[in-house]
Amino acid sequence: MNKKYIITLGLALALPLHAEEATAPDAKAKKKPDMEAIFNKKDADKDGFVSKEEFVAKAKDPAKLEPAFAKKDKDADGKLSKEEFIGKPGGKKKKKGGEE
Repeated sequence: MNKKYIITLGLALALPLHAEEATAPDAKAKKKPDMEAIFNKKDADKDGFVSKEEFVAKAKDPAKLEPAFAKKDKDADGKLSKEEFIGKPGGKKKKKGGEE
C-alpha cells in the first residue's frame, strides 16, 4: 500500500470519532440549576411562597440578596410565588409608577 492511501484511510476512520466528540454533551459543561427544586428547598414552611426571610436564610451577607428579592417580587406582596421565583411568565408584574 502506498503512504497516501494509508493516511487517507486513517483520516477517514478518525473523522467520525471527532464528529461524535463535537456533538456529545460536555461532561464539564455547567448544568442549569433546577429552580423549582431550589424554590421547594427555600420554602421552609411549605406554604407555597418564599418569604424574604426564607430567601436570604443561610446567606453570608443577606443584605446583598434583598435587592434581588425585591426585583423578583413583582407584586410587592413581600413573598415570592413559584412563578416569581423561577421567573416564568404568569407571575404578576408591577405596573410603572407602582400602580396595579
